[in-house]
Amino acid sequence: MQDTVLIIDFGSQVTQLIARRVREEGVYSEVVPFQKSAEAFARIKPKAVILSGGPASVPDGDSPRAPQAVFEAGIPVLGICYGQMTMAEQLGGAVESGHHREFGRATVTVKAPSALFDGVWQEGEGHTVWMSHGDRITALPEGFTVKGTSANAPFAVIEDEARRFYGLMFHPEVVHTPDGARLISNFVRKVARLEGSWTMGAFKDAAIAKIRAQVGTGRVICGLSGGVDSAVAAVLIHEAIGDQLTCVFVDHGLMRLGEAEQVVSLFRNTYNIPLVHADASDLFLRELAGVTDPEAKRKTIGRLFIDVFDAEAKTVGGADFLAQGTLYPDVIESVSFTGGPSVTIKSHHNVGGLPERMNMTLVEPLRDLFKDEVRALGRELGLPESFVGRHPFPGPGLAIRCPGEITREKLDILRQADAIYLEEIRAAGLYDIIWQAFAVLLPVRTVGVMGDGRTYDHVLALRAVTSVDGMTADFYPFDMTFLGRTATRIINEVRGINRVVYDVTSKPPGTIEWE
Repeated sequence: MQDTVLIIDFGSQVTQLIARRVREEGVYSEVVPFQKSAEAFARIKPKAVILSGGPASVPDGDSPRAPQAVFEAGIPVLGICYGQMTMAEQLGGAVESGHHREFGRATVTVKAPSALFDGVWQEGEGHTVWMSHGDRITALPEGFTVKGTSANAPFAVIEDEARRFYGLMFHPEVVHTPDGARLISNFVRKVARLEGSWTMGAFKDAAIAKIRAQVGTGRVICGLSGGVDSAVAAVLIHEAIGDQLTCVFVDHGLMRLGEAEQVVSLFRNTYNIPLVHADASDLFLRELAGVTDPEAKRKTIGRLFIDVFDAEAKTVGGADFLAQGTLYPDVIESVSFTGGPSVTIKSHHNVGGLPERMNMTLVEPLRDLFKDEVRALGRELGLPESFVGRHPFPGPGLAIRCPGEITREKLDILRQADAIYLEEIRAAGLYDIIWQAFAVLLPVRTVGVMGDGRTYDHVLALRAVTSVDGMTADFYPFDMTFLGRTATRIINEVRGINRVVYDVTSKPPGTIEWE
């Protein structure tokens, strides 16, 4: 990658968003933890550096710092929140704790023109931004001037124009700063003067060449989950090496209505990719019988996936490489200041454990991409929009949308109801607006009346959220006419449901999925 922006991560919860904003400008970016930033800086030789926010306090003696080489390389540097403060302190300024804090929305008043503001903000204007800081800069380093202030941040925007160093006390990467993406764009395109030549077409060509160089004449096995990531990886690898690739689709019987058939048809008929369809639905349902704990479900499904995949791979025989649809968020190292483990909210289902067990070399052509970039690559490869544009679907499938014990009957009820819900969303023109929508069959039965008879059937919850990246989410505000129409259809057309409710929980405090 020629024009790379290096993002040094000091532990912010939203550092990945900085990388996404840079890539939206057609410029490649990489995130590295501060502990490894000196090595990465020397290796990558970036054209610009962005210092992220973080939970530490600069005045603390053991708080992290950026490599001094970053400020001596003659390249543009943008510091965000903690990144701004450590830059100021490292260059001779002063940072103090104990002042008024700013968390949430604030107003920045523009005091002077800046290259960051070009075409976005004018002198004298006030603009909404998102703040999250407890410390503040109290003295600027030599060469810096103030370009913007807020009520509790007298140095909300600072700049050393000669050295092309910029600092923002607020977070431009989050959607709560409405003009933030444009400020980052100005830094990348106008300050750093990067061209924005990183396209999916260029990535595809480079990835194909890389796959060919890695694999040579070897054989590759790819585990298909039925999702977008593994499908795009498989089609990309097939374009690179043809029939040296064999895909194994482990059908756990937990897919949505008609999805397993769609996957088989797409790969066998459309792309003519060698495919092993392992229908293991009976095995999965038998092992999941009586299992109600969400973590136990996920671990059971993950273990069985590995067992079935391993068995099927042995029947193929002779493979040297294992392909995975690993994405960039999966490989970005989490920053830990204590050395202790982070809290596990829920286990993620993937093919972890397979490389060691099968003694194969990994092929991970998507490991530099975010989810939206994978979709763009899928379109570049000619995958149908109905496939690449699908909402995210969890690896454990409907097992985690069926709280409590899983049975074949419950799964059939849920599939039918979910299909009606998504059909209504598409008919209303809302599918591409909503990040994720699905139905959940609750372990609750309620009394109802149908005709002159009493019913005692399941409750179905509908869930739909809007999000930029899945890290945070808000429920979608359907109008009541839509909800009423959808509920009526589900109750009338799906036997076993007599009540429908709508989930209005945001993330946080809830997660998007129920389990």
